[in-house]
Amino acid sequence: MWHGRFKKDMAEIVKNFTQSLDIDWRMAECDIQGSIAHVMMLGHTGILKPEEALKIKSGLQKVLEEVKEGKLIPSENLEDVHMNIEARLTEIEPLGAKLHTARSRNDQVATTTRLYLRERLKDLSKNLKELLKVFTSNAERHINIIIPGYTHMQQAQPISMGHYWLSWFEAFYRDMKRLNFVLEALNECPLGAGALAGSTLPIDREMTSELLGFRTPTRNSLDTVAQRDYMTDYHYFASVLMIHISRLCNDLITWNSQEFGFIVLPDEFCTGSSMMPQKKNPDVLELARGKTGQVIGNFIDLLITLKGLPMTYNRDLQEDKRGLWASLNTVENVIKIMTELLSRVEVDEKISLSGLNKGYSLATDIAEYLVMKGVPFREAHMKVGKLVGWCIENKLEFKDLTISQWLEKIPEADEGMLKILSPRESVRRRNVYGGTGFEQVEKQIYEAKSRIS
Repeated sequence: MWHGRFKKDMAEIVKNFTQSLDIDWRMAECDIQGSIAHVMMLGHTGILKPEEALKIKSGLQKVLEEVKEGKLIPSENLEDVHMNIEARLTEIEPLGAKLHTARSRNDQVATTTRLYLRERLKDLSKNLKELLKVFTSNAERHINIIIPGYTHMQQAQPISMGHYWLSWFEAFYRDMKRLNFVLEALNECPLGAGALAGSTLPIDREMTSELLGFRTPTRNSLDTVAQRDYMTDYHYFASVLMIHISRLCNDLITWNSQEFGFIVLPDEFCTGSSMMPQKKNPDVLELARGKTGQVIGNFIDLLITLKGLPMTYNRDLQEDKRGLWASLNTVENVIKIMTELLSRVEVDEKISLSGLNKGYSLATDIAEYLVMKGVPFREAHMKVGKLVGWCIENKLEFKDLTISQWLEKIPEADEGMLKILSPRESVRRRNVYGGTGFEQVEKQIYEAKSRIS
């Protein structure tokens, strides 16, 4: 396409090195969609005769059929998806040579990528919504099951398992909002920016933008072909989402171990050992956790590529999609399999409660009870802390103490305090907005469902 400037053909090794078909051919349908809008605009503005535009559009539709049917095999000699489609179009309809009027591959690829990414992210949004539904469903199933809550991997306070599931609903709901931001960030049409400075021809950018379903054309032609902010926005969303996935997987892997045993993973989402017959390994959770680094790495890869680029377009940007496709595939697959796995997780309430009976997770309840009796919190904290220390030295649990021992260590203790010393009562009494109390969790479930309905 540039033989007017060059006297020699491109070296074969350079063709292989510079071709991008391995990363951009998947966008062929979207590229044709953008070309159809472009040629209709050229016909509307009089840059092409209306009948020319219609013939080119008809030719593009034939190429589209060949792409969908897998009949059009791209050639590396034509370098990329754009030139392969244009070459085939021109074979079908010689007027196709006029298609590239008033555009560059710079604004063309920016448009095609946004169209393709928009469709992928819309599907991803639907899948993420299904994952959110699983968290609310699990919260309903497990609202009355009590498990230990942890800080520093030490037992802290009893919580409702339903409350735990809703904590992940909130995390992934924020991811959903970040995804919506990405969709809005790419909702501008680059067509018409040209190579970098626009065009001298009387194009109608608003028309192509509207035909392709964008909110508005991009505002600055230089920025249009140079920026990849919408991609970094996607990568940030994907990285944070995968970090949430990884942390969730880590909890479930730990709780599924024999040392904890709180949860039971479905057999069909686990594997065994080639040597040890007893093993039931949480491989799906481990792989999901392991793939997080790949997604973060793709984010860093793009940031480093962008870091030193001058205005405007540079060929480095051809590589921007390699990590993008890999990240999209990983995130899509992880969300789908986690949705299926999580919907089948069960909780062993007997084991989770037995774990609570071994510690002092009700210590805060005692301190707060003393506060209600008029004891300053720091004094109450000190008294209960000394009691815990004495119990540890004497290898006793709260449940082992007699009333005389309670009164000896905490004179303010009475029957009212003793009645609240159960994990279930501890959870029930945390009836504050956003807390783990059963009534609050029910409200949170209702509110969460309304957000994704």
